[in-house]
Amino acid sequence: MEKITLRIATPYGRIYDGEVKYVIVPGSEGEFGVFPGHCDLLSLLKIGIIEFESIDGDKGFIAINWGHAQVSQAGTETHVKIIADGAVAIDGNTESAISSAIESTKALLEGASDDTSLVGMVVSRVENIAKSRI
Repeated sequence: MEKITLRIATPYGRIYDGEVKYVIVPGSEGEFGVFPGHCDLLSLLKIGIIEFESIDGDKGFIAINWGHAQVSQAGTETHVKIIADGAVAIDGNTESAISSAIESTKALLEGASDDTSLVGMVVSRVENIAKSRI
């Protein structure tokens, strides 16, 4: 099975490091998907959600305020490296963990942009993701 090595880091540490089937990233010009064999790419990222599916089939979601993504090939392997200024992993399956992730996401995004409609759209998506996990 072809896979992607995904690494997501912030100045405060690593958020995710593992192998995934695909990753969807909020590029500055719009969302884009990366699958095995993707061409090399360097992109600015905007406020949004990084979505990926692990090799085990678990979906992961990480909210970011902004950053950079690099997609590269090393032989037959695809690597995606993301450096975000701030990030919140939307995980857990208890109401308190999800509530904490939603509040952390709101704080992160509101501090990054004055565009209340964009922030509201991303927070709404986080809330929908959270509801599906409980």
